[in-house]
Amino acid sequence: MFLQQYAGRRVFVTGHTGFKGFWLTAWLRELGAEVGGWSLGLPTQPSGFAALGLEGRIAHIQGDVRDRSGLAGAIRRFKPDIVFHLAAQALVRRSYDDPAGTFESNAVGTMNMLEALRETPEVKAAVFITSDKCYRNNEWVFGYRETDRLGGDDPYSASKACAEMIFHAYCRSFFLSPEAPRLATARAGNVIGGGDFSENRIVPDCARAYAAGKEACLRNPLATRPWQHVLEPLSGYLWLGARLLLEKQGRQSGESASLHGEAFNFGPSGDVNATVLDVARALAVHWPGFSIKTAAGAGDGKRESTLLKLCCDKALARLQWEAALSFQDCVRFTAEWYRRYYALDADGSLASEAPGMYDFTLSQIADYCRKAEERSLAWSR
Repeated sequence: MFLQQYAGRRVFVTGHTGFKGFWLTAWLRELGAEVGGWSLGLPTQPSGFAALGLEGRIAHIQGDVRDRSGLAGAIRRFKPDIVFHLAAQALVRRSYDDPAGTFESNAVGTMNMLEALRETPEVKAAVFITSDKCYRNNEWVFGYRETDRLGGDDPYSASKACAEMIFHAYCRSFFLSPEAPRLATARAGNVIGGGDFSENRIVPDCARAYAAGKEACLRNPLATRPWQHVLEPLSGYLWLGARLLLEKQGRQSGESASLHGEAFNFGPSGDVNATVLDVARALAVHWPGFSIKTAAGAGDGKRESTLLKLCCDKALARLQWEAALSFQDCVRFTAEWYRRYYALDADGSLASEAPGMYDFTLSQIADYCRKAEERSLAWSR
């Protein structure tokens, strides 16, 4: 498999303490990579990164992606083969409260990483993670393609569109020589899974309510999303990174067009759509006694899109990647992680001892890989 490319590699992950970041870090370690991480700190309390005890398992570096010289210095010292740039202010609603900080982290932070790569010849490839919200969202019922117009009506979405444009400009201006690293961007969204403790997100809000024995309140119960488990886009990021490494080594098939400078969508199949209410009800199947109620929106002017879908045909055609989990599996993986974290017995009562979350998380990664091998074209190679 292409993922064997990571064995023995030095991999640098920004935003490694975040939701996607800690899952990616754990997976990379399982693949045999030596991981260095750069992050401002723990984004939430509690934290999935802390629950897995990852600080003692990697080269953990605390720093701000807005610190250009500090970031560049860390990368020079670590000398990674490949970089995954995830660090960002990742919440739409928070971007209304801190628009300047959102643009600085997401747009300027992307520029800082690109500047750092210009100074680090050891880096062979890099994957920049942006968002599905980088598209100008007209709430179409069909999925956005990588060639569709970029934009954003809120600071978060606009900052991700800016990040994509900055990436494009740098690729065309500074990373054209054969000696330059191979770069690409990845766009995904509406990710759920265990270990997300962010504010104002449906699954963490439901998990907190369930653990506390309280009723969960749904702010926008009819908002529709193409939900996917966190391991789905991460598998795409890893697959894309592995292909970039092969391209850098000159081992890309002569029939394959270069992936350098390209953008890729990673998401579930087009028919996997469900409302917030559907997700909460699906979680309740795995959480005995869990109850929900609906309420009108906050009315605070912090608008969020009600429908946003991606077309992932390019990832299938160019990378032979496709999603592996059904909606039911996506929710089951998520619900079981939180049950284990909150140490709940089957009847919903508190267990006497909390199990090890690192090993449990790796078991979910292994389970996902088995399902991916059964379904995907590329994973069977």
